[in-house]
Amino acid sequence: MKHVARKRFGQHFLADAAVIDAIVRAIAPQPGQAMVEIGPGLAALTQPLAERLGHLTVIELDRDLAQRLRAHSRLSVIESDVLKVDFALVAKAHSAIDSIAHDDRLRVVGNLPYNISTPILFHLLRYVDVIQDQHFMLQKEVVLRMVARPATRDYGRLSVMLQWRYAMENLLPVPPEAFEPPPRVDSAVVRMVPLPNPAPVDADRLGEIVRVAFSQRRKLLRHTLGRWLEENDFSGRFDVQRRAEEVPVYEYLELALAPMRSVRP
Repeated sequence: MKHVARKRFGQHFLADAAVIDAIVRAIAPQPGQAMVEIGPGLAALTQPLAERLGHLTVIELDRDLAQRLRAHSRLSVIESDVLKVDFALVAKAHSAIDSIAHDDRLRVVGNLPYNISTPILFHLLRYVDVIQDQHFMLQKEVVLRMVARPATRDYGRLSVMLQWRYAMENLLPVPPEAFEPPPRVDSAVVRMVPLPNPAPVDADRLGEIVRVAFSQRRKLLRHTLGRWLEENDFSGRFDVQRRAEEVPVYEYLELALAPMRSVRP
């Protein structure tokens, strides 16, 4: 029976063979690597990945699709909302099974549902220490925000929070007609590789700083972040006669490391 895409899950199934091949070549899966696919859907990407890896773990929320996937001998199926999955436990489970693996960190891939793609990216940020790399299909607009440079329209909270921990690359565009049913937006594939020596900042503090800074991005920072810094007893030097998008990532990181009162009481 043909599976009908469900709007509540944001389902758009990749169907273009050339695009699938390009994505698999970009991921370059190797036998025995620990890989997790988020939202395998109808297994268009799953099948070639599993053939090259030998075994693949997939996370699928749709009960009907999860049942179909369990029939595949090379798959381990986690039927769950990805936002509830503990990727550290997934990595630990793989390590216990494959004791000869050279790198027990996870490679994570997926065609992420557009309606919850940003929450998924922030969820995975918590597990970056057990991740080798990530390759995701996302709405093109989201990818542009992820890789944006300062002083550009797309640079914002997502740019800062992800560039703190990852080196990212916009790999290839994917048109709507590559999917069934076609989405109303263009897509793109992004590569995310965790940085080896990220700044040791507190994620909550950095998140609060960036949230306040971009809360009114058209205003100068003296109206937003400047007031927040005063309230938190910041005594260092920081130019608040700029807008949030003009501040490079490293300056936000320096602020997060600076002595001041705690973000939360």
